[in-house]
Amino acid sequence: MTLPLWAWIIFYVLVLIMLIIDLKMFGKKGQHEVNVKEALHMTAVWIAVSLLFCVGIYFFYPIASHEKAMEFLAGYLIEKSLSMDNLFVFLMLFTFFGIERKYQHEVLFWGIFGALVLRSIFIFAGAAMVEQFEWILGLFGLFLIYSGGKMFGHDEEQLTDPSKNIFVKWFKKFFPVTDKMHGDKFFIREEIPETKLLTLHSSLLTKKATPLFVALIVIETTDVAFAVDSIPAVFSVSRDPFIVLTSNIFAILGLRAMYFALAAVARYFKLLKYGLGLILIFVGIKMLLAMDEYINALLHLAGIHYTMPHIEISTPLSLSVIFGLLTLSILFSLAVKKKG
Repeated sequence: MTLPLWAWIIFYVLVLIMLIIDLKMFGKKGQHEVNVKEALHMTAVWIAVSLLFCVGIYFFYPIASHEKAMEFLAGYLIEKSLSMDNLFVFLMLFTFFGIERKYQHEVLFWGIFGALVLRSIFIFAGAAMVEQFEWILGLFGLFLIYSGGKMFGHDEEQLTDPSKNIFVKWFKKFFPVTDKMHGDKFFIREEIPETKLLTLHSSLLTKKATPLFVALIVIETTDVAFAVDSIPAVFSVSRDPFIVLTSNIFAILGLRAMYFALAAVARYFKLLKYGLGLILIFVGIKMLLAMDEYINALLHLAGIHYTMPHIEISTPLSLSVIFGLLTLSILFSLAVKKKG
């Protein structure tokens, strides 16, 4: 690790404090419907906090602080861009379950909290693998190119269908689920019908999960699927675990506010997924170009007499390409919607 343990502890404590503040600023639990104006304000706050953290890296990071700040910014932009695809999945998921807008922020809060834990585990594991087996970055690159190609034909509705979610199926086998919403509650107690009392040796009330909790399960498992793409993508611009982790976490922290900001205008960004697919393909190619030593070794073993040159795509150039692809996909989406 490039930083001492106390620096990591302080960072996670600050993240926890920011999460609590974010929950309080969105109003009382289950009693507040987040409007677009409020969501835009919170989105701007989260972006400002992330940029402020980037400035802190620029001035105080102990090793190559200027380069690390650029890596953080590139990783943040990659993760922020790819997380936008999550938002459309969340929108369809809440529509599927019929979850009211005023209860959605509660699900997203715990969904993001769980995502922070899972992604931290993935990043530490990924950093350890890359440190021991550098060639694995080549596999990451191939996978990102494959994932980017799939973005041109993937169907978000399949991701949001709980009937196809293996974790939801497993959960329902061991825990009863009610079909009705019960406000902001994840679990409720229902009275057992008298016809079943003769065969049950339990109390008159049974605990059941609500559709709100099932939605949370789908959000968590869907985020894992997205993390498989986004985390290797951030490794394309930095191999520093702290930079990869912090850029990932700061992008996720503002995801809840961004959801409510974009939910009202989601229909205007139909072409965004193609831009995200191109971003994945670009970072995948960037990774492979840096793996020339391993690729040349494989070519020679295969009897192919060709030496691939080493091509290094700088972090500023990566930032420009990623930002450009994201901007163009949004502009084309708006143009197509306006023409339609």
